Amino acid sequence: MNGETEEMKDDDDDDDEEETKDREEDEEEMKDRDDEGFSVLSELPVEISERRPTCHTCCRPEKVCLCPYLPARPLDISTCLYIVQHPAEESRVLRTVPLLAACLPPVKCKVYIGRRFTDERYPELAAVCKDACTLLLYPGPAAANLEDLTSDFATTAHNVILIDGTWSQAKDMFLRNSLFRLPKQVQLRSISSSQYVIRTQPTNMCVSTLECAAVALSIMEKSHNIQEVLLKPLQALCSFQLQHGAQIHHSKEHLIKNGQYNKSLPKNKRKIRRMQKLISNQSI
Repeated sequence: MNGETEEMKDDDDDDDEEETKDREEDEEEMKDRDDEGFSVLSELPVEISERRPTCHTCCRPEKVCLCPYLPARPLDISTCLYIVQHPAEESRVLRTVPLLAACLPPVKCKVYIGRRFTDERYPELAAVCKDACTLLLYPGPAAANLEDLTSDFATTAHNVILIDGTWSQAKDMFLRNSLFRLPKQVQLRSISSSQYVIRTQPTNMCVSTLECAAVALSIMEKSHNIQEVLLKPLQALCSFQLQHGAQIHHSKEHLIKNGQYNKSLPKNKRKIRRMQKLISNQSI
């Protein structure tokens, strides 16, 4: 019995060795075929796609350059804007921050890209947040109306921090960065519906970063002309896009109230409550 078992074991070992050898040969053959295929592909001519020439001032393709709609010279303002931008915004084609920056002196409009901002990583921004003359433009229950402040912006130059991103991204950045709770928080009371009609907003009163900056600067610099100058390239951008097939995007609030919201309703309870607030016109 033991002898038969040993013979069977030897046979099994031989079979295993043959299977392993066959498998190794198959793998080697597949590798040779892959190498041959790669060799053939590597010899094929590569079609190089040329990127459309881009204007370095407005960051738009040259065919739809918005420079004619920018001021001849950067606006002369005393307020300094600090824009903290979510990384996802940097890759978007239709952005308003480059247009805003193109209208202002570089020293008056600085952009920081990231999600987390600390004293160690952003010492300059941290110093600005600790400055008594810095305001954070972000709506909320604790925010004062910018129009109601008694500060004399003409006498003392102020800094304004804006968070650039979708509303959910901006909220996440605000809550997770303790630096942003150091400045006085303000919001805009007198603001009309967004003219950034090629991008969907949560509510009718939500506006783009450029529009926020335009209204804030017009209040602090006591010049309505600033708002008109800053909105001009935004209006041109939307006009170009609509002429080339883009559609007007109504706010989510508008779509829900008019029964035009075609997406499936959320299952998450928190999102359902947000939808209900939009319908009842409550603050979100």
